Amino acid sequence: MSTPISPESELETTSQRTKRQTDRPKILEERRRFKRMDVSLNGRFMVENTNEYPCEVFNMSPGGMALWAPFSPRVGERVISYIEQMGGLDGTVTRTFEGGFAVEFKISARKRERIANVLTWYSSGEHNIEDRVHERYAPRIAEHKLILPSGTVHACRVIDISLSGASIASKLRPDIDSLVVLARHRGRVVRHHDEGFAIEFVEVQDPDSLARTFG
Repeated sequence: MSTPISPESELETTSQRTKRQTDRPKILEERRRFKRMDVSLNGRFMVENTNEYPCEVFNMSPGGMALWAPFSPRVGERVISYIEQMGGLDGTVTRTFEGGFAVEFKISARKRERIANVLTWYSSGEHNIEDRVHERYAPRIAEHKLILPSGTVHACRVIDISLSGASIASKLRPDIDSLVVLARHRGRVVRHHDEGFAIEFVEVQDPDSLARTFG
């Protein structure tokens, strides 16, 4: 024999159904706009009190990312991340979970497009940490100024450059992961080599801006 449904229960069921129907289009719209994919990208993030922590992004779309980290900011807190291959990313924490948290990006449409392009390349299955997303070339204007984290300015020669990084000839060997400024372009030192060191720009550069500076 079935149990009669009280008017209150029926009202609650109707309310829940209405809420699901209201939420569904938003979820579907989000999935249509930004397809998420599994990745494995190392990086760092800075929270509102300026403390920095390492992280590993394991899921990403042009709209946000989920990452493993030793520290989880509070929901709603702004974080600024630097993720390999992606550069600098501004966002807000939307949820936390054991060992990590998720971020919704607060970035321009142009930057979302750049992320989509890198994810497309990543999903090709041909990626490797040493692969170069953007083609490098020898600049016509190679002599430039380099600013180290200490604020000291040094002359250097750019061996080759791309939208995402540069190889620099110099006797200097800044610490790996230290932030330097090449001309007006900020980048992090990613490795040393026989002639100097390589940097990865904090964000993918505008082609016209790069051409004006380096030729």
